[in-house]
Amino acid sequence: MLKQFLNLKLSQKLSPQQIQLMKLIQLPTQAFEQRLKEEMVENPALESGKEEEELYEKDEFDNNDEYDDYEGSENIDTEINIDEYLSNDETPDYKLQANNYSDDDDDRETPFAESVSFHQDLINQLNTFILTEEQRSIAEFLVGSIDDDGYLRRSIQDMVDDMAFTQGIYTDDKTVEKILHIIHELEPSGVGARDLQECLLLQLKHKTPTEYVELAIDILENQFDAFTKKHYDKLLQKYEISQQQLKKAIEEIEKLNPKPGGSFDSSSRVVEQIVPDFAIRIVDGELELTLNGRNAPTLHVSKDYQEMLQTYKDSRDKSHSQKDAVQFIKQKLDSAKWFIDAIRQRQETLFVTMNAIMHFQQEYFLDGEETKLKPMILKDIADMVGLDISTVSRVANSKYVDTPYGTKLIKEFFSEAMKNDQGEDVSTLEIKKILKTVIEEEDKHKPLPDDQLADILKEKGYPIARRTIAKYRELMDIPIARMRKKI
Repeated sequence: MLKQFLNLKLSQKLSPQQIQLMKLIQLPTQAFEQRLKEEMVENPALESGKEEEELYEKDEFDNNDEYDDYEGSENIDTEINIDEYLSNDETPDYKLQANNYSDDDDDRETPFAESVSFHQDLINQLNTFILTEEQRSIAEFLVGSIDDDGYLRRSIQDMVDDMAFTQGIYTDDKTVEKILHIIHELEPSGVGARDLQECLLLQLKHKTPTEYVELAIDILENQFDAFTKKHYDKLLQKYEISQQQLKKAIEEIEKLNPKPGGSFDSSSRVVEQIVPDFAIRIVDGELELTLNGRNAPTLHVSKDYQEMLQTYKDSRDKSHSQKDAVQFIKQKLDSAKWFIDAIRQRQETLFVTMNAIMHFQQEYFLDGEETKLKPMILKDIADMVGLDISTVSRVANSKYVDTPYGTKLIKEFFSEAMKNDQGEDVSTLEIKKILKTVIEEEDKHKPLPDDQLADILKEKGYPIARRTIAKYRELMDIPIARMRKKI
């Protein structure tokens, strides 16, 4: 038996241009600049700077480098052959060479400092040891297996197998273990350790032996679990020592570096620089918002391309090859116009969204006190500016704003609402700030468990359950009471 069904489905599909616009909105300033450079390379119909007519209006003393290479003063041949213009012929060499260079001129180069990488520094240190060719090959393989924190997190057996398969080096566990002892002699102390316990012990054993260093070594070797869990009473009983003696031993351990690789010259590491996308300033008691100028480049559609298109339209004879060429030109012109319009839309979207956030959180931006941040969700801002929630999210998640109180990630201004004992809506950010303050001010010899923290916040007018306290504490990377204890 056959049955027929009528199934209606309503769906909304975004056009490729809308998808591209959403991607542009999501990009922070530096990534946007990179995207702009890529588009300029891909589309010769898109040009930076102001159009020719505007340049003539500039002051004669305005020598902005941006326009140094501008050749708008040359007349364009209105009878230009499109096929010839789009040919693959290379530019003549004489147009790419300078003839004003003398043999007498000095070839001056700017000096630069070459930084040695963490792993190369370890390899260099191996040169101070007398090693056979096989031992050196094993040592260099071990150094190459050390991570950026300074740890060797692979088992000896795995590395023995790996050396055999990938390097043709056939050895055994005992030989590798001996070479590893040499690695443990390298600087920074603790490098090449297989876990935190070994890392700390290596550093202690390189220190001048004292009563407290020896005690610290004993604790790490035999009571590491009790130490990490801060079971100090158990340690006092085990070693039959005073609190002061235990404190001195723990101080020796606290001086150590749990990530010896991280102590290496930071200049050899890639550090991502944050570029604020907005700036908020207080001028005469009023908030003033500006969008980073790098988000508002001056672009225009190539006049050369537009004139080529017009020349084709005016010509009587239209060859097949010219039709293909003009289709290419038209496509590039349309793409350039769309991109310029998309950038304008991006600027407007960024500005109106941040402007709404600034006015919603006006009390905070005027004062800088985090407890004055109001509960604010994406929908609040989306309703204010008439944009989709996903668009507001794209602006908030990846952008930074420079404020009088530091550079802030915009999404950090958003929070859910909770009721205080007066029935008023308060931001969860405010509650977290108060909770953090209470924990910072607690007696570290008797840190407060979550149930007591809940009682204190209740006294302050915030009736929060113990499990919620635990959740907020974990979100702020604050450990449980026992782990906050100081001896």
